[in-house]
Amino acid sequence: MSRTVFYTAATLDGFLADEHDSLAWLFKQEIDESGPMSYGEFIAGVGAGCLGWTTYDWVLDHEQGRWSYPDLPMWLFTHREVEPVPGVTVARGDVRPVHAAMVEAAAGKDVWVVGGGDLAAQFAEAGLLDRVMVSVAPVTLGAGRPLLPRPFDLRLDAVARNGAFACLEYDVVGPLTT
Repeated sequence: MSRTVFYTAATLDGFLADEHDSLAWLFKQEIDESGPMSYGEFIAGVGAGCLGWTTYDWVLDHEQGRWSYPDLPMWLFTHREVEPVPGVTVARGDVRPVHAAMVEAAAGKDVWVVGGGDLAAQFAEAGLLDRVMVSVAPVTLGAGRPLLPRPFDLRLDAVARNGAFACLEYDVVGPLTT
């Protein structure tokens, strides 16, 4: 059965990127590519994914126009008029109907919410985000793009260390209630 997973990295103070959308802090960190919560192990279980405009633009810019996920059906959530790369479908509005298409395309594998935090929050608000897997780096930014920009209740399921990162896996309980 497909799970919908937000797999990402964040700073200790909870940011995905700085206020200029830079990930320079991330690429300075020590990591064991075959260690706990490794990208290779994670991506092997993914059958489809989605991302927002900022993440999509960042990937294309940093890969010199090459698309990093040519064999993975992807949905781009944006309000912009854009001609996406092959294999990417533009989506607008409510995440629920798109989620159903992603689960179908994933064919039993997981659905990956690539980024950003606001998109992951939309899935969580709709009750469609099952898991948050975050590698926390020993860096603080003080400002930037938040991991999740709205309050949610999570349940810690696993903890590991990979190089400089604290690797945390959470089940999503739902919106935080007081």
